[in-house]
Amino acid sequence: MFSCSPSEQELFDEGIKLMESGQLDKSIGFFDRAIEKNTEFIAAHNAKGVAYFQQEAYDSAIASFTAAIRLDSTSYKSFFNRGNAHLEKKSYKEALIDYNYANGLDLQQVDVYYNRGLALLGMEAYEDALLDFDMALQANPNQPLALFNKAKAQLGNNDPLGALETLAATVEVDNRNGAAFYLLGVTQMSALGMKEEGCANLKMSLSLGYTEAKTWINDFCQE
Repeated sequence: MFSCSPSEQELFDEGIKLMESGQLDKSIGFFDRAIEKNTEFIAAHNAKGVAYFQQEAYDSAIASFTAAIRLDSTSYKSFFNRGNAHLEKKSYKEALIDYNYANGLDLQQVDVYYNRGLALLGMEAYEDALLDFDMALQANPNQPLALFNKAKAQLGNNDPLGALETLAATVEVDNRNGAAFYLLGVTQMSALGMKEEGCANLKMSLSLGYTEAKTWINDFCQE
């Protein structure tokens, strides 16, 4: 319930409630009304960007996060959020710049290391990506996505043995990861000639719905 003239905070709070319930268009409307009342309402700009991000409207999200940054360049959050939007667009260099700013503003944010690792992986900067994935894994050694992407970076860095060890750890903590079983099987067969073990992992991958495994199974695992 609103008064006749709701405050900027009331409008913002209602926008958050709507966003949390998945009513993204309506939430953006409330954030806009809050910003009309106070153009320097940083949290409203940032929240509006998050709503656009959830709609996969990444250019609009970037514009909102940029507005928040112009008002306050001392908080890691808007840089991190804008980096995520760039990452979704595969604009890896732009994402990296934002993640570097976010990291400089708050060294304790583990998600920054992981997401920056993804940007570096996209840029094929494998050694730097490994450093970031290792930083993320220091905080949580059993994080399956960090392990999986670390293995990708190790393969890109011509370290198949290291990748095999990391992929084994990945499927140990996430035995539903069809992509990890696939990469494990392919690496076992192509790097070490481990046909039996590789085929077993490829078949596990296929059973988990990872259909790319079917070609390898047909070509190399038929009796």
